[in-house]
Amino acid sequence: VRRHWPWLDCAIEPIEAGLDRYDVVVASSWPTAHVVARRLPAGVAGVYFIQDYEPYFFPRGSKYALAEDSYRLGLHNVALGRMVAGELRAQLGLDAECVPFGCDTDIYRPPDPAVARSGVILYAKTRNDRRGYLLAKLALQHFHAAHPDEPIHVYGESPRDLEVPVIHHGNLSPDQLNTLYGTVRAGFALSFTNISLVAEEMLSAGVIPVVNDSPMARADLANPHVVWATPTPRHLAEGLAAAVQRSRDEDALANAVASSVHTAPWSHTGRMVSAIVQRVAAPAPAAEDRDD
Repeated sequence: VRRHWPWLDCAIEPIEAGLDRYDVVVASSWPTAHVVARRLPAGVAGVYFIQDYEPYFFPRGSKYALAEDSYRLGLHNVALGRMVAGELRAQLGLDAECVPFGCDTDIYRPPDPAVARSGVILYAKTRNDRRGYLLAKLALQHFHAAHPDEPIHVYGESPRDLEVPVIHHGNLSPDQLNTLYGTVRAGFALSFTNISLVAEEMLSAGVIPVVNDSPMARADLANPHVVWATPTPRHLAEGLAAAVQRSRDEDALANAVASSVHTAPWSHTGRMVSAIVQRVAAPAPAAEDRDD
């Protein structure tokens, strides 16, 4: 935690240190939800911040069932986005408080002054199948065969067996990523569970995202500039080509795309989550103290 989030200003302790010193304990994934539910002392509130419908991370089996059961443990469920809240209701009949996605629009924006744009971009998460790397790999082969002059940029994990020429940038800071976004026209924002944050970050930077079409993806991404594509290699490649060829006036299009993002910053979502945690942690007033 210290290495990856060095700015985090808090104590870090093992769970064995006990939870009885806290007003509220927040779980952030299905394994931690089971730990919290098992160890939560009487009088301490438990909150489950659900960032994705995690049963979908696994084939049907033991881990699927354990992830599914994490939502039934009696913690106060808080869903990030309409997709998660909708799946909880549709699959399990459970309600959850819903908080919206945010977007760092103070970081992601078109370059000023504008620069010439060319090519496409992929965020590579090779080890998470739900992020669609295999489909992206096959689609880029189709795209490159039809558009060999368009450069292909990749950031994130090292690409595996892409079989097309790429420019790999490794892991980038948000500012570095925004600079790279300012040079490309379109990119893949694939996710088969909760929507990828990449989609609105691209839009904010004036880049057209190509997204695998599904009701889950559309639940939290409503933007007229998104290119929705059936998740097959050829259809995704065609969507990428359509996005690249959409307009010859690159500056005007990039500014229009960026201006279409009206999502509040993550600080707004953070304040909503903080208010829920404080409300859940506060003890209910005694009967004699209420103004009935």
